[in-house]
Amino acid sequence: MTDAQSGHEKTLTAVLPALAGANVIYGLGMLESGVTLDFGQLVMDAEIARMIKFALGGIPVNDETLAVEDIAQVGSFGDFLSLDATYKHMREQSMPKLMDRRVREDWASAGATDAYTRAMTEARRLLAEYQPEPLPDAVLDEMRSIIHEAETELGAVVG
Repeated sequence: MTDAQSGHEKTLTAVLPALAGANVIYGLGMLESGVTLDFGQLVMDAEIARMIKFALGGIPVNDETLAVEDIAQVGSFGDFLSLDATYKHMREQSMPKLMDRRVREDWASAGATDAYTRAMTEARRLLAEYQPEPLPDAVLDEMRSIIHEAETELGAVVG
């Protein structure tokens, strides 16, 4: 299976349940029917999940987003890119980090990396830089209590 086929299959596997109302997407990062977890695949799947979540939000249809007045003012062949409304709303679209939407020449001059290479670079960065928030003392105390009870029940506590 090629990367494109795998990505396409994973997207469809996630988007169809999401469209049906499911609120959990299962299998992020999994390969070989869940036998293997791949950090690069996990990063790519997380991006696909973000894009699906964005799409499920729908498309706002109102006077501002329809831009009827701007269309009438600019005309059929005018410059919409210079309009304030265009600049304002262009950032509202899905903004993936790994999907490379540059033209081929720009992509090639930037190193011509494929999606998996970009995903692995991001996975390594996340693993190197991530600092988890410390758990509150009350949560730590509760966890210690649960562990102590289990150890006592199993006879693992000495003294």
